[in-house]
Amino acid sequence: MPFTTEIHPGVCATAPAQTQGFVLNHSMLRVKDPVVALDFYTRVLGLRVLRKLDFEEMSFSLYFLAHPQLGQTVPDESGERMAHTFEQRGILELTHNWGTETKDDFSYHNGNAQPQGFGHICFSVPDLDAAVQWFDENQVQYVKRPDQGKMKDVAFIKDPDGYWIEIVEAARLKRLGMPASG
Repeated sequence: MPFTTEIHPGVCATAPAQTQGFVLNHSMLRVKDPVVALDFYTRVLGLRVLRKLDFEEMSFSLYFLAHPQLGQTVPDESGERMAHTFEQRGILELTHNWGTETKDDFSYHNGNAQPQGFGHICFSVPDLDAAVQWFDENQVQYVKRPDQGKMKDVAFIKDPDGYWIEIVEAARLKRLGMPASG
């Protein structure tokens, strides 16, 4: 029988039939300045903007970013691209409330300051050492480098709004959370 879920208190062992086809589509972060945030997420992390939506009556914009899958064709037509965007996995939505970029003392709670709440988003990279070198070349701010702290081979960087981003190389994490063999 193929793996479906680990069993822990509170875990429903079998997904209800009504949830068949549900997909975690996106997570949203509020950003102070979209120019600064878009530069970071598109240049430093390589995401592409699939769609931007402006809501003039409510004074905010949404930017949907993703790493399109290799060989995947993204529709040119805006309506089809919007539908395509909401069919994907792993989308990052950046929300910009207009005017925040002009307020010097404005910032969003990053979720890690007290009281803690939201923690981080995570990017898996093919080569952690190469990613760290790239981040260093781009003066990215670290919370923790891969060789620091008790959890090795995991980095945490900050985006321009102070949100934490975990950086992992999947192959290095096979024993994460397991007791050290001795």
